[in-house]
Amino acid sequence: MWNIWITVFGFFFLFVMTTLGASVVFLFKGEISLKIKALFSGFAAGVMLAASVWSLILPSISQAETYFSNVPFLPAVIGILGGCLFLVLLDGIVEKIKSDKQADTDLYKRARRLFLAVTLHNIPEGLAVGFAFGAAYAAGLPSAYAAALGLAIGIGIQNFPEGAALALPMKERFQSNNRAFAWGMASGLVEPLSAMIGFFLAAQLQILQPWLLAFAAGAMIFVSVEDLIPDTKLGSSRIGAWSFIIGFCAMMILDVALG
Repeated sequence: MWNIWITVFGFFFLFVMTTLGASVVFLFKGEISLKIKALFSGFAAGVMLAASVWSLILPSISQAETYFSNVPFLPAVIGILGGCLFLVLLDGIVEKIKSDKQADTDLYKRARRLFLAVTLHNIPEGLAVGFAFGAAYAAGLPSAYAAALGLAIGIGIQNFPEGAALALPMKERFQSNNRAFAWGMASGLVEPLSAMIGFFLAAQLQILQPWLLAFAAGAMIFVSVEDLIPDTKLGSSRIGAWSFIIGFCAMMILDVALG
């Protein structure tokens, strides 16, 4: 029975930490100044680009060495391009099914892309935790469960700044802390769900992991370059640039330290 509770805790810890990160939005009341918007955008871009490299692209290349020993970068390249193309095509599809009167504002497009990118990033992370607990269940060893739990805790801690990085820019779109928090929390729902899928289909889905990791990285890189980095210039100061650097370094430290 203990192993079931550890597995359940590991799965939902991911969601709880994303939710706690999104709750940071409640620390800010009223209208956000241009300098604060630049700070939020810079921090979000830094977190997302660091997560793309250390959480997604490098693991994608490492895992692909098993199946593509001569070209381990191939899934990463194709996945990144696919993630970028996915967001471009999605924008085009959404615009076509809307009338001109209902056409999205630029702010709404950016909010949607940001949410999709972070959510896509959470899916392979959830699968990775599910794989680890699935392997632990097959082995039946306490040490295997300890390793799986360590992975879940590491990814969960990384989810805190990611939840904040999504919810804070969402505040600009919705002008509502409650709605921004709800979107940030919703992005984390896919993690326990994908963890359950990974647990039951660990052997079958393992080969897809490098492609999924890179696909999510492509989506996050596209959003960072297209939407977030340009906003670091708001307010005519370097606060956005420094915020980007701090967010990047903080996420890099978490990724490397927690593995």
